[in-house]
Amino acid sequence: MSERKVLTKYYPPDFDPSAITRTPKHLRQKGPKVITVRLMAPFSMKCTQCGEYIYRGRKFNARKETTEEKYLNISIYRFYIRCTRCSGEITFKTDPKNMDYTCEKGAKRNFEPWRDPKAENYNETQDETLDRLEREENEEKEQQERDKMAELEEKMLDSKREMAIADALDEIRTRNARIERNEGLGDEATIAALPEEVDQERLKAEKEDEEAARRAFMTSSGEKVKRIVEDEAVDSSAPEKKQTDMPPPSFTRTKKPKKPLVNKLGIKKKPSLV
Repeated sequence: MSERKVLTKYYPPDFDPSAITRTPKHLRQKGPKVITVRLMAPFSMKCTQCGEYIYRGRKFNARKETTEEKYLNISIYRFYIRCTRCSGEITFKTDPKNMDYTCEKGAKRNFEPWRDPKAENYNETQDETLDRLEREENEEKEQQERDKMAELEEKMLDSKREMAIADALDEIRTRNARIERNEGLGDEATIAALPEEVDQERLKAEKEDEEAARRAFMTSSGEKVKRIVEDEAVDSSAPEKKQTDMPPPSFTRTKKPKKPLVNKLGIKKKPSLV
């Protein structure tokens, strides 16, 4: 009974291992090596038989097969799984060239826009990817610098526009002040004193209107028409109102007489009988 617990066994001197005809279990299979493994779906797919969608990360008990194909001395493996709905067989294998997996049969891989073969950067190498990213970063920096320069130019244009508006306003104010100062002079002097920008024809038209209005309010003899203002008739029979002389108000402080203490306490004094 104690021999079964020891780690070593007794081999006789005439023991010949080549005489044993029994082969190990993992060496009995003549075809490619197939073992059972637990894996997750490497990509989302759709079953071609029942249309079931299998999302990425779904766990399966798969059979792993080592194929004879190799890429740069890297073995390529094939996996067999079953659809979760119709139990149809789905196979896919590794793709060490693109560091991905390739679906062979039983399912169709869902569309992924970043894996579109028609894209420009689909088959680019790692160096090309780094160069492209560096170029895009430089273009972004140049675009930011151009945006800053455009912003400065816009600010300069705005400041110039504001200065031009302020100068125009000052010119208008000075012209208005000059017109107000020359209002006391005659019309001809006013027209001569105004700057060239003022419309001379407009001023002449205003002068003609004033002359026409003056002629309209004059008689044939040249006298001006005056309005007759009738004085209100004063009724002598009406009695005159007597104005009473009111004393002027005084703001002197006056002391009020103090009330007796009996009234404060609420005691009513009885009238005397005598």
